Amino acid sequence: MRHDDVWRAIDTLAAERGLSPSGLARKAGLDPTSFNISKRRAHDGRSRWPSTESLAKVLDATGAGLDDFTALVLGARALPETRGRARTRIPLIGLAQAGTSGFFDDGGYPAGAGWDEVDLPSTADPNAYALSIAGDSMEPVFRHGDTVIVSPAAPVRVGDRVVARNLEGEVMAKLLNRRTATRIELASLNPVFPLRSFAATEITWLHRIIWASQ
Repeated sequence: MRHDDVWRAIDTLAAERGLSPSGLARKAGLDPTSFNISKRRAHDGRSRWPSTESLAKVLDATGAGLDDFTALVLGARALPETRGRARTRIPLIGLAQAGTSGFFDDGGYPAGAGWDEVDLPSTADPNAYALSIAGDSMEPVFRHGDTVIVSPAAPVRVGDRVVARNLEGEVMAKLLNRRTATRIELASLNPVFPLRSFAATEITWLHRIIWASQ
């Protein structure tokens, strides 16, 4: 759990309710300046984190659940709203199997008849697909056996959790650590695994993880 991710989740909760961060703080019964940008760092540059009490009050004030907030921290750009939300069947494949041929077209969209299906919260992207995580490179956020929804249509920025495929056909779930016109750096959340750096031309596609079932 990263400092910037927690604050981004709070900002998203506020925006979902048509509020500014100060408006959200006021609605939660907190000092209106509690969530101001200036309050997120100490004068010496150290990170300031919201207290668990503040988070509990925010969730109570917005009606969001802890699972909703967790999804935002994990990288969702909007509330999943899984309670009462329409569900749909999304194509599913294992991460290890995804590296073999025949499951994606040249644009990185699901293709072929080898996909299974899983019933998960619906998404606005008709080309969204699900992957079953294999291995421990993304622990402790994504564990072996977790299912993630991946959206080819979602914009990708540095700091997002993504699924990438390289020219050798390897499909990997990683954190987009750095991206320039010529290089793409992908990091594992598990510090045991080294940073991987590719020429931009070596990555055939890069899709954002928008939801996780854990």
